Formats: sequence, structure tokens, C-alpha cells
Amino acid sequence: EVQLVESGGGLVQPGGSLRLSCAASGFTFSSYGMSWVRQAAGKGLEWVSGINPGGSSTRYADSVKGRFTISRDNAKNTLYLQMNSLKPEDTAVYYCLNRAVMDYWGQGTQVTVSS
Repeated sequence: EVQLVESGGGLVQPGGSLRLSCAASGFTFSSYGMSWVRQAAGKGLEWVSGINPGGSSTRYADSVKGRFTISRDNAKNTLYLQMNSLKPEDTAVYYCLNRAVMDYWGQGTQVTVSS
């Protein structure tokens, strides 16, 4: 059974930082590219970042480029998103997804950026 468990969200002031984690199980984590997507309240899903299976190639949405860093630890079956210089518009529920099979969703983790 595929499981994706996001954690690390919380309330942070503008300019602050958070590190999100995604614990994956039920598939061979190291064989799959992974993505972070987010959904602001009342809005649609927005792709945030992606990483290849080995972690050597990353991509970012323009809105987060230079501020967020995606990484992975395949030995721990864990995906990360380091979020720096956070802005109020980053407020959303963040989800991790297997890029190839996007049928499974965790509960996400809420990030709220507010003063």
C-alpha cells in the first residue's frame, strides 16, 4: 500500500523558513521522481518542485525558485522541501507525490506564512 506522510508545516512569519518532509512507503522510492505540489485555500493545485530518482536533477516553479530546495534521502525513503524566505503567498497545504503514479495522496501539511 502506497503511503505518503507529509510533515513539518506550521505557522511562520514572512521571511522565515520551514523544512517539510515526506515519508514514503509502499513503492520503491529510489526508482521514482517525486514532486511537491501545493493548494492554497479555495484554489487549485500548483506544482512547486520536482526531483529525479537519484536526486541529481531538480526543477522549480518560478514562484519559488531561489527560495526552495527539494532534496531526497533514498536510504530513508524521505523527500524534503527546504523553504526559505517564505512569503504569505506560500500559504497552502503542501503534498508530496510520486511523479509517475499520482493516485495516492497523503493528508498534506499546512504551511501558513503570516505576521
